[in-house]
Amino acid sequence: MFPLGDDNSERRTTPYVTWALIAVNVLVFFVELGQGSDAQLQAFFNRWCVIPQEYALRTDLPPTIPFPFWFTIFSSMFMHGGWSHLLGNMLFLYIFGDNVEDRWGHFRYLILYLLCGVAASLAHIAFNLHSTVPSLGASGAISGILGAYLVYFPRNRVRVALGYFITTVPAYVVLGLWIVMQVFSQIGALGGGDVNVSGVAYMAHIGGFSTGVLLALLLRGRAPQQQSYYN
Repeated sequence: MFPLGDDNSERRTTPYVTWALIAVNVLVFFVELGQGSDAQLQAFFNRWCVIPQEYALRTDLPPTIPFPFWFTIFSSMFMHGGWSHLLGNMLFLYIFGDNVEDRWGHFRYLILYLLCGVAASLAHIAFNLHSTVPSLGASGAISGILGAYLVYFPRNRVRVALGYFITTVPAYVVLGLWIVMQVFSQIGALGGGDVNVSGVAYMAHIGGFSTGVLLALLLRGRAPQQQSYYN
């Protein structure tokens, strides 16, 4: 079940922050492509991605960055390991981010995005504390947006591809199945070793999603009230 779009009929504002986040992610990816050799790219990852062991030791391991070691929690959430990683994440952000941004307002939406990204990295670190494998990607932060979307727009219709067929289903079906898959994948990965750059940090997805749900529930009464067209 692959999402292609959602109902935006009740969106009132232009999603400038969502577009800006997509632009920054794409820009950083092109910086990665400009690193040259595979060795240079790996050094770039080792420098700017989250290395869980650095957080266990509370120090920046070589190659170092000109910032505190914890800065990588922020830099890593704008990096990607390949075209499919980037395009998949940006598609989910494009589809689900605009309605959450409309609901929260631009500034609070940006804060939600960053907080969910931080929570996702911390969840990954906690389950891989002594790993020296770089962790990167916007999926933890985007997972938080998905969690908030589920709270605010559970009955919004989402257009999905089911093989060769295209249909619409409620958001709670798409996002519910997605988070269930993350949980079961994490359970299956327990004891399976480090998550490498080409793998999937399921715990980061779970941590980000849970944080998005929690923040949306806590601040639900403070956000401008808006009914979905399909409610």
